[in-house]
Amino acid sequence: MSTPFLSRNIYIFLFSLLGLVYIIGLFVPLMDNDSAHHANIALHMYLTGDYVSLVDHAGDYLDKPHLHFWLCAMSYKIFGVTSFAYKLPSFLFTILGTYSVYRLGKSLYNNEVGKLAALIIASSFAYLLANNDVRMDAILTASIALATWQLVDFIQNKKIPAVIGAALGLALGFSTKGHIAVFVPAVAALFYILYRKDWNLFLNWKWLLLLLLFAVFIAPVVYCYYLQYNLHPEIMVRGKDHINGVKFILLNQSVERFSGGMGSDAKNDYFFFLHSFLWAFAPWSILAYMALAGRLRFFLHRKDEWLTTGVFIVILLIVSFSGFKLPHYLNIVFPATAVMAAACIISKQANTQWSKTIFIVQLVLIILLLLVITAINGWAFPVKSILIIAGVVLLLAVVFYFIKSDVYNRLQKAVAASVATMALCFFLLNSNFYPKLLTYQGGNQLALSTKGKADPADVYFWKDMQSSSFSFYTASLRQEFADSVLQTGKKVWLLFDIRNEEEIKKGGYLIGQQFVVLDYEITKLDLKFVNPEKREKQCTKMVLAEIGR
Repeated sequence: MSTPFLSRNIYIFLFSLLGLVYIIGLFVPLMDNDSAHHANIALHMYLTGDYVSLVDHAGDYLDKPHLHFWLCAMSYKIFGVTSFAYKLPSFLFTILGTYSVYRLGKSLYNNEVGKLAALIIASSFAYLLANNDVRMDAILTASIALATWQLVDFIQNKKIPAVIGAALGLALGFSTKGHIAVFVPAVAALFYILYRKDWNLFLNWKWLLLLLLFAVFIAPVVYCYYLQYNLHPEIMVRGKDHINGVKFILLNQSVERFSGGMGSDAKNDYFFFLHSFLWAFAPWSILAYMALAGRLRFFLHRKDEWLTTGVFIVILLIVSFSGFKLPHYLNIVFPATAVMAAACIISKQANTQWSKTIFIVQLVLIILLLLVITAINGWAFPVKSILIIAGVVLLLAVVFYFIKSDVYNRLQKAVAASVATMALCFFLLNSNFYPKLLTYQGGNQLALSTKGKADPADVYFWKDMQSSSFSFYTASLRQEFADSVLQTGKKVWLLFDIRNEEEIKKGGYLIGQQFVVLDYEITKLDLKFVNPEKREKQCTKMVLAEIGR
């Protein structure tokens, strides 16, 4: 029996450190981007009892499928409308995804590769971030990992339980974000079959069973799109009516996103994947590129399986030429990449020169990460809590222990110290940086400062003004202001940006008691805002005021 790359106790210790920062992140407030926006779609379900329709502040929502919203709405029923309740389903799927990566690595290689792959993906930057700035990505990545693992097991053993597992994984991913969740595991399976030259498998009747089960599992989502759109041709989204909901979710959603029909972010940046991957998969991105280069060199010699290499290259090309690109799109390649990187480490343990190179690369990355996190939490948003400082000291001691210890070889040091560094970084991000940054997000701060002082049922938004975080943390649906609401005789509160105050006054409205908080679009940081001396000047103000005639 071969010697484990890291001992069982070290794995438990490192996963425990990561678990700590994941759990802290569950209580960080939501950001006013997709996180709070998606949380409010689930909130609409929870408050209205309508679990068929997807509705946001602008009306009917035609983009993502239902699963993420259903899970969050159910979580609200159990835990209330809180950050924890919204983030919990994604965290649970992350556990499933990490385990699936372990099983995928074990199926493709061995137990050691599986364990290391799980550790690598669990400590990668964007994977951790997906449990803080929660969108669909944690659930999507986990579903892809589950489906890929089950497809590999089916290819190897031809057993029906793997068919059921694969169909479930594919359906969960499809019901979260559409066809990309089917495409990635399908590419993985195709490359693995080609690598094995198992041509008879293409004629196996169990593929039909997989398709049938997949169709059954996605039926609830497809039916809901039929009910919301096909039965209501009058609904208008993005200037179009007579929307075929079934056609959209089965075809157009993926086509529109690839073609840029839903936006053109980074459309002409053909190197988007290559440079975004550097930080998204940090601190393992350089190692992954090195592993990929080694794979490509001997690709046709079949020295290593083709699944992980094929997935990486295909997704690189798809993302590079997509008309709409966002960094979190790269998460879908993480399961395969983690296995590829882990297999590379395990296979090259005896290579002294390679181990030295990896140790130096990881050490440089560790130093860079520590410098960046020190600047953020020492200068931009200084740590003042004794408990947080104590946690930092302990985690820093762990990082230096792994770097300096004579108990471990260079590769073991590189891996363990990198994981401990990511735990330290996200400990500071989740316990200090994000909580302080979010004090400049007006919506959640206004919800907090007006709790018990202004009834959310009496709050109206000025014209195009919106704040998903205010709606979420007051557990209320957005109501747009109209002059008629003043005729009811009840107290009316108006939420607006301070820059609209003159317009409101010119409209003949009287502003009474008001609550005012600083507001900044915190998902778009710049150096002026990060600088503590210039920060407040970069902010506007969000106001909740009594309004009358």
